[in-house]
Amino acid sequence: MKNLLIIPFLFAGIIFNTFGWQEPPHKISKVVIDAGHGGFDPGCHGVLSQEKEVTLMVAKELGKLINTFHEDVEVIFTRDKDNYITLNERAKIANNVGADLFISIHCNAHPKKHIFGAETYVMGLSSSDENLSVAMRENAVILKEEGYEENYDGFDPNSPVSYIMMANYQNAFQDISLHFASKIQNQFTEEIKRTDRGVKQAGFWVLAKTTMPSVLVEIGFLSNKEEEKYINSEVGKAEITTTLYKAFRNFKMEYEKSN
Repeated sequence: MKNLLIIPFLFAGIIFNTFGWQEPPHKISKVVIDAGHGGFDPGCHGVLSQEKEVTLMVAKELGKLINTFHEDVEVIFTRDKDNYITLNERAKIANNVGADLFISIHCNAHPKKHIFGAETYVMGLSSSDENLSVAMRENAVILKEEGYEENYDGFDPNSPVSYIMMANYQNAFQDISLHFASKIQNQFTEEIKRTDRGVKQAGFWVLAKTTMPSVLVEIGFLSNKEEEKYINSEVGKAEITTTLYKAFRNFKMEYEKSN
């Protein structure tokens, strides 16, 4: 029993001791855009598309918009083709380049096919089983990686206990991340009238490991036929990427004025 009580604190200690810290940036000059999944990991899928394809397309288009309108911002992609990048490596890319902002793009899925809408996550303790299940699904790919037990400090993506322990890590940039996430959701609902599923918190590994303001955007449900059609349409692609760009632009402007 004594050993069982010690394990959670050891795990929490690993989290606190292995994550570096950055001072809050005064300007947003480097942005890492993370296209979820890739390579042997297709993510979720619908009738028309796989998540890895959609996220890469949106990531590239978002990067183009930022590059076009912000010469002062360097855009770095975790992947720019259909290849697999580990969750650890995605966070390392952002940390190593000294990114000021990390945006991870994903698509959602649900057994209940009628569910649709957009939601944005920041690192935190899941407030519902549904939030937890989304994080579990997105983190589950590490089980396919060789030596994942060692590489991920004993984290088990299928264990609710692991997520409770992960929540002991408090992101120094949570307030900033929440503000950016709110900008994204506001743009989705006000600009293109998407169903607002809200700003949420859950234990995503890439968010826990990044040392800067970071969000994970679920742009819509591929399991919903109508929403999948919209996401893959020319209008949908343009609206989603433009909405994400405007949220970034507005956040950048407000953030830099406040510093």
